[in-house]
Amino acid sequence: MNAELVANDPTGPLENRWTKHRFDMALVNPANRKKYQVIVVGTGLAGGSAAATLGEMGYQVKSFCFQDSPRRAHSIAAQGGINAAKNYQNDGDSVWRLFYDTIKGGDFRSRESNTYRLAEISVNIIDQAVAQGVPFAREYSGLLANRSFGGAQVSRTFYARGQTGQQLLLGAYQALNRQIAAGSVTLFPRTEMLELIVIDGRARGIVTRNLVDGKIESHTADCVVLCTGGYGNAYYLSTNAKGCNTSAAWRAHRHGAYFANPCFTQIHPTCIPQSGAYQSKLTLMSESLRNDGRVWAPIASAAQADNAADISEDQRDYFLERRYPAFGNLVPRDIASRAAKEVCDENRGVGPEVNGKRLGVYLDFSEAIDRLGESAIRERYGNLFEMYERITGESPYRTPMRIYPAIHYAMGGLWVDYNLMTSIDGLFATGECNFSDHGANRLGASALMQGLADGYFIVPYSVGNFLARHQAGDIANDHAAVADAVRNVRDRIKRLLNAPDAKHPPEYFHRKVGQILWDHCSMTRDPADLRTALKQFPPLRDQFWREVKVTGSGEAFNQTLERAGRIADFLELGELMCLDALDREESCGSHARTDHVTAEGEAKRDDENYSYVAAWEFSGDCSAPILHKEQLRFEFVHPSVRSYK
Repeated sequence: MNAELVANDPTGPLENRWTKHRFDMALVNPANRKKYQVIVVGTGLAGGSAAATLGEMGYQVKSFCFQDSPRRAHSIAAQGGINAAKNYQNDGDSVWRLFYDTIKGGDFRSRESNTYRLAEISVNIIDQAVAQGVPFAREYSGLLANRSFGGAQVSRTFYARGQTGQQLLLGAYQALNRQIAAGSVTLFPRTEMLELIVIDGRARGIVTRNLVDGKIESHTADCVVLCTGGYGNAYYLSTNAKGCNTSAAWRAHRHGAYFANPCFTQIHPTCIPQSGAYQSKLTLMSESLRNDGRVWAPIASAAQADNAADISEDQRDYFLERRYPAFGNLVPRDIASRAAKEVCDENRGVGPEVNGKRLGVYLDFSEAIDRLGESAIRERYGNLFEMYERITGESPYRTPMRIYPAIHYAMGGLWVDYNLMTSIDGLFATGECNFSDHGANRLGASALMQGLADGYFIVPYSVGNFLARHQAGDIANDHAAVADAVRNVRDRIKRLLNAPDAKHPPEYFHRKVGQILWDHCSMTRDPADLRTALKQFPPLRDQFWREVKVTGSGEAFNQTLERAGRIADFLELGELMCLDALDREESCGSHARTDHVTAEGEAKRDDENYSYVAAWEFSGDCSAPILHKEQLRFEFVHPSVRSYK
């Protein structure tokens, strides 16, 4: 283990830190900004807003996405809303309460300075989005409407029916398009980052592959900003889009960027249950549904029935309301997920059997429909109900939804300091790609908030502060570091295309990785299971490189090749996730160890020994990374037992 990491966060009164820090940061003269080139990888909420804002400031920006359009970024899938401490409902909300709820929701495993800044900026995000024309829901009076989300006792979540992510992304997309038309941003769609270029310890560019014609190219700049999302697809079955991957972040990790808290992965409690052994994708139902839907399961397995209407009221266990009366169905995601798992482990699950088990509980809207009327529920959740009916053939207006937890989000990611810079000079990471704001469990409606805070309001200052201290300068394509990076990409592609005993498609190995992680490193983690998983990864990687079958060539459109490269990275990341989970001998947030629980079965933290960020350095051996620690300091919020009862 090396020396303690320094986050470079400011000191002084918490409410003044970001304001003072912005004043202390160096600036680039507007006339000089056009001399600097910035690479932004990813065009979701974090990447799209960052590229648009940097372009509008006058920097020369190159923006990359592997989709055919920025509109297809996974941010579009966020449904329920975005938090902001506007207190429009006059129910006691404030910047401080949002800060506190986020710190507590993350089980006191995030930086105070970062989390307060996020809460502080939240109010500006809403103003920005409204100015862009984002069609938030409104009250009859015309004021923006709010609803509640898990982990909060106030209504602070702004929403556009169940399409909030899509509408916010369209706002960022139109801002990005404006800069593309102005010539300050150059967009490279259908282009995947496959390598990071590091020169003299500083990130100076990337190597990409054109996914249509297979062309390998290098792109250099004065700094690089990664906005490439999370790694939930390591589990194979997840709510993430099938293209979501960890490859850009993992290329950076292999060059020296520390990977922080990789075991902190979030399970979302309201997903449509798996329906078959060969399913490759899970679908999220927004957490906002828990405002009006009541979660329940049969009291005893003998009461199970294929029709919820056949289970009488006295045979229903509203287990979240029973166990957590203060928050009820709006407990945070990690708590709701584990509670649903426990019910199904007790053989009280509902729905069809998968692998001999009923994996589902009910989310029932009958009471809300009786109280408010079907039209009110249709207005709030109509598109979500329609999506559910199309997938399951069942109408939530007539029968309760069936839900079960699924992998959804990654709180872990590249380690960054207060300025969102990684441990590689000149390499920034934003949004879900970094670890910074959510601790061990992300509260609902905070992902959109973080992505837009980073892109619109933080990265422009951080990038400017960095560039002001460096002269603008071009890197020749024949520079040794550039040539080496291109050669590494070509060699890796060649290796993927020419496995000596090729026999299995990439998905064969992806399923195996996902099963290992789901069985041993998901809702609960047992030390013996984690050791079992760690023994499985090295031989599985060896088998992958011997037996993966990639047809076609690298000089053309080849989705099998794309998937193979991404799965190769998941095979390495999966082992690091299990190493991190085994090393952290406590339960906190989404990281629930079976050997660290309270008498009531709740997560039990160890603040004395584990109040730190675990940042792992690649050593050249996937099985032996180097651990660095950033000690967390709590000056304003005292860590306490995380109770929602």
